[in-house]
Amino acid sequence: MTSAAQPAPLPAVPPGVHPFPHAHLLGIEGLKPWEIGYLLNEAEHWVELSRSAHKRDERLASLTQINAFFENSTRTLLSFEIAGKRLGADVVNMSVQSSSMKKGETLLDTALTLNAMHPDVIVIRHDASGAVALIASKVDCPVLNAGDGRHEHPTQALLDALTIRRRKGRIEGLKVAICGDILHSRVARSNFHLLAALGAEVRAVAPPTLMPVGIERFGVTAFTDMNAGLEGADVIMMLRLQRERMAGAYLPSEREYFHFYGLTAKRLATAGDNVLVMHPGPMNRGVEIESQVADDIARSAITEQVEMGVAVRMACLDVLTRARRGVDGWEARV
Repeated sequence: MTSAAQPAPLPAVPPGVHPFPHAHLLGIEGLKPWEIGYLLNEAEHWVELSRSAHKRDERLASLTQINAFFENSTRTLLSFEIAGKRLGADVVNMSVQSSSMKKGETLLDTALTLNAMHPDVIVIRHDASGAVALIASKVDCPVLNAGDGRHEHPTQALLDALTIRRRKGRIEGLKVAICGDILHSRVARSNFHLLAALGAEVRAVAPPTLMPVGIERFGVTAFTDMNAGLEGADVIMMLRLQRERMAGAYLPSEREYFHFYGLTAKRLATAGDNVLVMHPGPMNRGVEIESQVADDIARSAITEQVEMGVAVRMACLDVLTRARRGVDGWEARV
């Protein structure tokens, strides 16, 4: 553990209740607090394995994992590939460049094609919200959402929560400020659901043009003033400006954005003394975050988030494939 504090217990699974009864992981919304806690507890085991000299566990041996990424990715794709291989799975990556959808094939036909290959688990990233759920409804194996449009990115929220818990010892009661391009961020949406479920006080900090209408329905407090939103925060989670999803002029310039909403050392001083700085990556230095802050080893957990991502994805692959492996999902790790 990075934190010296004894971690507070996560919500316990009620007696007689299955710890994770879902066939797929399509989002955080709708998950019970103890289901989220169960996945986080499972991930703890894989953190230690990944840090050991022998990083292999063969429980997914003979299973086929397809990573179907219809949207470009570096961190998430590599993380899922490493996670699958460390569990012994046969991992096949399908990138957007090799997809037949580039030749006019429909998403439904692509789903049927993938299913005909009898995979044991499919990891999907797509630029359209709801596309992953559509594919999940047409295949005979577990599906993990690696990000769909503006909808959700569940494993990112789980790895963020694991990082926070290991560094802070708890999630309940923490003040978490999520800052930046919230309008286009599936990372923000998944984190809103997860952090609220585990009892954090969540703030959304963004320019008015990048703040979703009706954001209060997520149970968060909205701020358009960066300094006010950061005041007393325990965790600051910066978001990337998603230019590829912006169809209009949301910002005057990146320089002006950094002036008002960039995380600088001076602005960081308005937060708590032991504030934790996070970013899902890729970072735009000098746009969302100052290099001095991003590289502050005492406060920044950005590289640790990447490490936790592998552990979380190993846990999700393990839990979702247990039924196919004949493992009793009521029990913890075998």
